[in-house]
Amino acid sequence: MKIYTIGFTEKKAERFFSLIKLSGTKRIVDVRLNNISQLSGFAKKDDLKYFLKELCDVDYVHLPELAPTKEILSPYQKKEISWQQYEDKFLNLMAKRNIEKHVKREIIDEGCLLCSEHQPHQCHRRLVANYLKQAWDQSDAVVKDLV
Repeated sequence: MKIYTIGFTEKKAERFFSLIKLSGTKRIVDVRLNNISQLSGFAKKDDLKYFLKELCDVDYVHLPELAPTKEILSPYQKKEISWQQYEDKFLNLMAKRNIEKHVKREIIDEGCLLCSEHQPHQCHRRLVANYLKQAWDQSDAVVKDLV
């Protein structure tokens, strides 16, 4: 199993779509809570879906069940809770949602988890990838961030 991840912040469109194309990923799995924000630029849902198909021949799927809730995300963004607290809350949310039972492996395998954060270190896309890798007992799965 291969799981890619990417964030669009701090990337120009040329770099973003080149990374996608060169990676060999089959689909973008959008794990953002809000995928229509004006701040998303080229990564707004409808534009992104079009660009991915036209430029990279890559599919697009939005899985909001792999996104944090506003109640978890907002306090972290406002620095009211630490990364560790955010991580704990989000991991508990994924467990409560039983995402490993509701998300199809074939969507994630050779898919690329997309969110806005530039780096994966303090980003929920890394948490999603590692959670599913463990829940599906895929210890040999490779998680690669496209930067």
